[in-house]
Amino acid sequence: ICEHEFESADMATCPAYGGPICSLCCSLDARCHDSCKPQARFQNQIQNMLVWLLPGAWIKPVNSRVGHYIGLLALFAVLISAVLALIYLQTTADPAVSNDAVRSLMIKIFVIFMIIYGVAAWLFVLANESRQVAQEESNRQTELLVREIDAHRQTDKQLQHAKEAAETASLAKTRYVVGLAHEFRTPLNAIYGYAQLLEKENGLPKNRLSAVTTIRRSAEHLSELINGLLDIAQIEAGRLQVYRDNFAISEFLDELVDMFKLQCEAKRIEFRYRRPAALPALVCADQKRLRQTLINLLTNAVKFTRRGHVALDVRYRAQVAEFRVEDTGVGIPEDEQERVFLPFERVNSPSAQAAKGTGLGLAISKLLAEVMGGELSLESKLNKGTTTTLRLYLPAVTGPGKAAQPEHRIEGYRGPRRTIIVAEDEAAHRGLLEDLLAPLGFNVLLAPDGAACLRLIEHNAPDIFLLDISMPGMNGWELASQLRTQGFTTTPIVMVSADASELVGTTQDSTPHDSYLIKPIKLRDLLDTLEELLELRWEYEPVIDPGVDTETNSVPPSDSSASGETLPKHLRSELLHLCEIGHVRGIQAKLDEIRIHFPAAADLTRRLQAHVEAFEINQLLEILDDDHERT
Repeated sequence: ICEHEFESADMATCPAYGGPICSLCCSLDARCHDSCKPQARFQNQIQNMLVWLLPGAWIKPVNSRVGHYIGLLALFAVLISAVLALIYLQTTADPAVSNDAVRSLMIKIFVIFMIIYGVAAWLFVLANESRQVAQEESNRQTELLVREIDAHRQTDKQLQHAKEAAETASLAKTRYVVGLAHEFRTPLNAIYGYAQLLEKENGLPKNRLSAVTTIRRSAEHLSELINGLLDIAQIEAGRLQVYRDNFAISEFLDELVDMFKLQCEAKRIEFRYRRPAALPALVCADQKRLRQTLINLLTNAVKFTRRGHVALDVRYRAQVAEFRVEDTGVGIPEDEQERVFLPFERVNSPSAQAAKGTGLGLAISKLLAEVMGGELSLESKLNKGTTTTLRLYLPAVTGPGKAAQPEHRIEGYRGPRRTIIVAEDEAAHRGLLEDLLAPLGFNVLLAPDGAACLRLIEHNAPDIFLLDISMPGMNGWELASQLRTQGFTTTPIVMVSADASELVGTTQDSTPHDSYLIKPIKLRDLLDTLEELLELRWEYEPVIDPGVDTETNSVPPSDSSASGETLPKHLRSELLHLCEIGHVRGIQAKLDEIRIHFPAAADLTRRLQAHVEAFEINQLLEILDDDHERT
């Protein structure tokens, strides 16, 4: 009521408003009717006097509307009579004035005043009664409003408690998912790591190599599913970070097209691809998240399409890219189109349920689109197909982009032998890292915990540390801090963890490590990290084609004149384009396609494949040029 805070002598509790009020505000307020002094008002004292003087049966009629009117009229009659009587007495004191004339005039004046006052008194009674009724109604409405406010406060408090409970449950779910992902990554790291090692064995039979490749791809798929769960948890927790880098959009799209064109051919459906001719050379965006979003959309399109086509239509205007993925698959009912964007939700139809999946693809794609500042929309008709559209701001930039590095087979490195200390509590993971690094010439020292690692550095001078974060006793962060304080200020430290949330977003300024790796560890990522931190120069193992003399260890000559086979013009053009951009995987996929559909060109395909495996792009271009001249 009163926002002032004075000394206690100037403050009082107002019963009308139920709060503290100062003396000034109390004096200015006219609505409370002195509720703090119920018998102090003149009207209340008159009523008390009438109750004391009159019989009890008269109290109610007197306190009615007519009673108030008669009382006011009688009071005025007494007052006006007294005034007119005084005037009459004063006037009749003069012998020259006629008493009858004065008396008659006074009576007329009295009647006129009574008529006027009678009307005024009745209006006053009605106005006073209306004011009282309005005040009572206002008080009643105020009381109802106060009750409603209290009810809203109670509801808000319950909603706040429910919100806190939901946030607590969501946080518990996120922690559970992260912990579950950590437990999944622990055995998956060993499976994936040893699958990579076995796949690089030269003497492995083809049937065993195919099985090992299946294991590796299955491990990669499981890793992607785990990453999807973590993405959902991180987005809901508001901890997913977006990183912007410059990349070539044309090569980026070509890689996706090559990937899904083969999948469509395997399902005997058509893959259509259209893009504008005037695409910028480089754009700035989170390449990883954009790739993940488009792969999810294209994967769903291929998965739910049995016949017809899958199309990727790219449009670019005013630095806004639009990616439209269209399919002629089973479609989505209109009443379920909103639900499919929720995690773990799938279409309730037999044809859709027959396709394998977790129900995370569209949910992750929509959340990632919103995180990147774009929008994802969906249009679908049951049994007709679905079109998903991703609109995203992709500003064009000028400058060097990130070129795709071909995957060489490494057999060692140049320079003195390097020592690596691996601190890992899981014996399988220690053995895996040793099996990955020891054949390359590294001196690998293993420690099951932080204390053992500290004992190792007393007699060894390592070049780099690989530290697992979750270890009993001293964890990885504490061990890294100990190593820094014991003089290893410049020795690189790489943190390894199955929990991506422990690593992503940390920087060297805030933590003692130089880099990090997430389980399951990819051999390529591990070697790239070592190459960067130790400034290594790798030595690559030469690729030997089975049909080539092992003593000369050379690829077949580039002269194709001895053979009469040639390639169709459109296939040769596609191969030339892939060679110009250095897309090795795309070349290998295209050669696999040629080998299947053009068996007459098997010898030429074999020679091209040998040059691809040796990463001899220039020789590959020479063969294609010679083939063009022959045709």
